[in-house]
Amino acid sequence: MSPPLLELNAVSRTYTSGGEPLTVLKEVSLAIQSGEFVAIMGASGSGKSTLMNIIGCLDRPSSGRYSIRGVDVASLNGDALAALRRDTFGFIFQRYNLMSDLNAIENAEIPAVYRGMEKAQRVTHASDLLRELGLGDRLEHQPSQLSGGQQQRVSIARALMNGGPVILADEPTGALDSQGGKEVMAILEKLHGQGHTIIVVTHDSDISAYAHRLVRIADGRITSDELQRKGEAAHQTQTAEVEKVANQSAAVLAESLKMALRSLVHNRLRTLLTMLGIIIGVASVVALMAIGNGAKQDVVERIQAMGTDLLTIMRGPPAVRASANIVTSFLPEDLPSIGGVPGVAMAIPETNMSSLLRLGNQDLIVTAVGTGEHFPEVHDWPPQSGVFFSAEHVKRYSQVVVLGQTVVKNLFPQDMNPVGQYVLIGSAPFLVIGVLSSKGLDQRGNDMDNSVWLPYTTAGARIFGQRFFNDIVVRVKPGADMDVVQDGLHTLLMKRHGKEDFNIRNMATTIETADETQNTLTYLLAAIAVISLVVGGIGVMNIMLVSVTERTREIGIRMAIGARSFDVLFQFLTEAVMVCFIGGLAGIVAGLGGGLATSAIAGWRVIFTVAPIAIAFACAFLTGIVFGYLPARKAAQLDPIEALARE
Repeated sequence: MSPPLLELNAVSRTYTSGGEPLTVLKEVSLAIQSGEFVAIMGASGSGKSTLMNIIGCLDRPSSGRYSIRGVDVASLNGDALAALRRDTFGFIFQRYNLMSDLNAIENAEIPAVYRGMEKAQRVTHASDLLRELGLGDRLEHQPSQLSGGQQQRVSIARALMNGGPVILADEPTGALDSQGGKEVMAILEKLHGQGHTIIVVTHDSDISAYAHRLVRIADGRITSDELQRKGEAAHQTQTAEVEKVANQSAAVLAESLKMALRSLVHNRLRTLLTMLGIIIGVASVVALMAIGNGAKQDVVERIQAMGTDLLTIMRGPPAVRASANIVTSFLPEDLPSIGGVPGVAMAIPETNMSSLLRLGNQDLIVTAVGTGEHFPEVHDWPPQSGVFFSAEHVKRYSQVVVLGQTVVKNLFPQDMNPVGQYVLIGSAPFLVIGVLSSKGLDQRGNDMDNSVWLPYTTAGARIFGQRFFNDIVVRVKPGADMDVVQDGLHTLLMKRHGKEDFNIRNMATTIETADETQNTLTYLLAAIAVISLVVGGIGVMNIMLVSVTERTREIGIRMAIGARSFDVLFQFLTEAVMVCFIGGLAGIVAGLGGGLATSAIAGWRVIFTVAPIAIAFACAFLTGIVFGYLPARKAAQLDPIEALARE
């Protein structure tokens, strides 16, 4: 003989209330065969609802044995119990427990989601069930648009969705008027006639009269168990189960995405405020990294504009601040020796001093540079008009000058050609023989075009009043090793000067150092932006915790109709990730817009690259996972009974 469909042996259930144990069920033994119509009747507090929760695998016995088709429920894990609730039982609750933001079809089809049924099949099956229950014209209605009896019919359709053999009805008519109650019980009778096992929990003798078997319970014990009338369908084979679909994960993912979007739209203001931290964080990363990259590129380009194959020999020993003010050892006699070092293409002296330039009655403060005839070749800075002075000009102390673009724009009328004009530097007249092309700002942000260039011999004698140089700039031959040439210069100068009263700056090293410095500043800006992203993530976590609290009853309903803990966790995690996903996209748009606006308004250079945008978006996505996991885990660990009891 096959075992009973459901069998309880000496089952007890004890709760701890206020530190004291409270036994609600006391050694209950009960066997229910497939196809029976059983009413469990008792007064409030008799333990009938607890008994039903244990039968429906929403609760576990404290002691005793409960088996389904001979399998001990105590041996099953949480996922196996969820599968039993999904495939074996259909729950009909007194208060319907419908999702308020879903229509009739969507409420009815939820159990099939956790079974893995395809969307089209779910909708068709749910619609057919609702039509059979007389709701053909209410398929798209929300619960608030349905009467109590109609809502209970939707609940019945949901219970039948997976074709489970056992229907558990907890006070199914308690919230209905007498006519609605009769209609619901007529439906249950019809389902029994189709082969379903019906278990009704009630305190109403009129309702229990529909059952073929009446089990009375009082004070946690079964007081009687008797047949009221013989049921013709008592042992009929149950109706065929709905076909399973293997792709359960896809169905759960689709449901999670749909519910996530529905929840976000339903709480639009809260969603926007939650996203705000993510949007600000991502936008900050994108915009600040773009501004930092632009600033870095500006600095590097300004240094590169001076030449990347240059070595600058400066007065004063290395790492001694202001030492150049007391060292006067760079003299014209050093130039031929420096030019003879292997790998040196050419070398020029440079001495800079702020001077007053006058044309007619107009004055302009400029940087006067005393240098050699190879200045344009060393710095890749050719004349735009006229010529640069020659070696003969240097040798003869000629009073000639070459002007920068800024000097020309500020001092000369537009229709006047500067070449051939005389200007005063200090009190000495100089003939303008050329104008250099525009160079822009140097690495310190100074205008390089607000300068004039003179032979170093003339400048030292007529302007600076000194024979020594501030710097000597060396251009290295193509293909020569910069470090080897630098070592050669160091050896030469040590031999000539007898001490290290100089220091050599390698332009390539300067570019590398500037690049590293700018990277550090850029990463600092990014770190500050990431902090705001973390703050936004904490906001997401807080809002999701509030959402779990608000939707506790919904979680209980989903668990009762077959959702696994993982399904609940995945749903709430999806919502958190969705918030951060949308916030991340909005943040990228805001960051791009903010960077472009900054460039347009402040004139700063911004450079957008894929990496920072991708990293910022990935961080937003990970923020949703990291900060959404705790609320999702809390939701997944809720007890179905406690969750259903929440208002």
